[in-house]
Amino acid sequence: MAESRLTTRGRTTVPAVVRKALDMKPGTRLVRHVMPDGKVLVRAKSKSLLELAGTVESPVQGVTIEDMKAWRRYRA
Repeated sequence: MAESRLTTRGRTTVPAVVRKALDMKPGTRLVRHVMPDGKVLVRAKSKSLLELAGTVESPVQGVTIEDMKAWRRYRA
């Protein structure tokens, strides 16, 4: 278990062991989630959604305008 202290200015240092385990670099953002039971989950936000764009190949190569309007065929 790694421990750190909160300063009077509300700052803390992420212990070296945690930084190394998460491959954290300067500028890495931390996201904190307060759970219903009072526990706090802290995770490193390594990639934004925009940075992930294009990393997964789409099974669909293209959609026609008519395919996008398919809902019109089923309207009452």
